[in-house]
Amino acid sequence: MSTTSNTDTADTAGAAAAGEAPVQLNRPRPVPKPGTWISAAVVIVLGAMFVHALVTNEKFHWDTVWFFFREVRVVRAVGWTLLLTFLAMAIGIVLAVTTAIMRQSSNPILRWVALGYLWFFRGTPIYTQLVFWGALASLYQYLSLGVPFGPELLTFPTRSVFTPFVAAVLGLGINEGAYLSEIVRSGLASVDPGQTEAAGALGMSRGQIMRRIVLPQAMRVIVPPTGNETISMLKTTSLVTAVPFTLELTKVATDYGSQTLLPIPFLVVAGIWYLVITSILMFFQSKLEAYYGRSDSQAPDRLSRRGRRRQRTSRQAAINAARTTPDAAPNEWVG
Repeated sequence: MSTTSNTDTADTAGAAAAGEAPVQLNRPRPVPKPGTWISAAVVIVLGAMFVHALVTNEKFHWDTVWFFFREVRVVRAVGWTLLLTFLAMAIGIVLAVTTAIMRQSSNPILRWVALGYLWFFRGTPIYTQLVFWGALASLYQYLSLGVPFGPELLTFPTRSVFTPFVAAVLGLGINEGAYLSEIVRSGLASVDPGQTEAAGALGMSRGQIMRRIVLPQAMRVIVPPTGNETISMLKTTSLVTAVPFTLELTKVATDYGSQTLLPIPFLVVAGIWYLVITSILMFFQSKLEAYYGRSDSQAPDRLSRRGRRRQRTSRQAAINAARTTPDAAPNEWVG
């Protein structure tokens, strides 16, 4: 630092001795951004006002909120809500993958069945579907298994199987599968078809190609919107009162509000629980996105020229070993 100062002083003194104007060195300074500080101050002030309005308003009954936040029935309702969410998403994912594969099938019957499923369950409201699932026992008192238009091998009461919980899970899961199917289909379509063709040339079956080649790469596209759908499903469980299923979080909170004539504190309790669960789901979603997107963060040109040449040579050797192309001299394929 002292050396630089001495040099600048010497240059200035030399220029003055030679009768020239001293050189003024540019000293860059950061450009002031008053708008950033002003907007930050405005946001902080508005946030403080919002928090103050919540805390100081006695009508929120924060003592009641804190007490019932840990109440046993509310905690059980949180458990039922999570169980509904994860079971419905599991059914939806299975249906989505199956339907997406059916839409890519060469069989026109499978394609039309998949399109009909999507058309119906995406075209009708989820609340209406839940009402139907709840009324299934009234429409069909007994369900039977047997030969179509022939003898019945097994008959059982509908209510013994389609309980409110089962009806709620099926209603949510089957509806979710129709929306997730488009997400899975877009993920499958994002994989380069050349990789499927290369895997087929190596003798892999369609199932192996789907499991080992297509799905692992499609997960980068599928995971982010699936995480959003999971969070949306968490809040959609509040509609299962249409079945009716009365053990989930929103229903329990509204029941407490009706009993105590204090609806606002119990809605706040439900809202806080939803925010806590959503925050946890968002955390795991970010971890999954980082896991499946780790190849994007790695440099694609990490391989040297020799490494890329070796990679092309080994790939061509594998294709030649599969005997799907005429034999060629090895050096002919080396780039």
